[in-house]
Amino acid sequence: MTAQLLTRIDHVGIAVRDLDASIELYETTFGLTVASRETNEGQGVREAMLHVAGPPGEASYVQLLEPLAADTPVGKFLAGRGEGVHHIGYGVVDVAAALAQLEADGVRLVDERPRHGSLGASIAFLHPKSVGGVLTELVQTAAR
Repeated sequence: MTAQLLTRIDHVGIAVRDLDASIELYETTFGLTVASRETNEGQGVREAMLHVAGPPGEASYVQLLEPLAADTPVGKFLAGRGEGVHHIGYGVVDVAAALAQLEADGVRLVDERPRHGSLGASIAFLHPKSVGGVLTELVQTAAR
């Protein structure tokens, strides 16, 4: 039996066409506040993390993702499926160890090693074909 890897739901990633309009929607409709905004050239997105609940390091977020170009992963997602849930991010204690365990268990990886994510986290994605059709992100929060 595999030891439990996931510690919490870190965030839900939502693909959007207009980041600023979507931020306004989530602020006015749900009362969420922006915890960070950044452009991630490596992932081809402008993004905002909106705080839902919990203290730093244990918080949950809604991550809004606007593609920088049509040929990026989020751009292709929007073209094919429209706006909506893009992925789910789960907290892990050690993203590198989690990747090694999952790969040994036969899970197909998108990332073989961690990379930079929002709020300084280390992240890695699992292929949706190995995890029930859901693009899954592992998130190790930055040290406090």
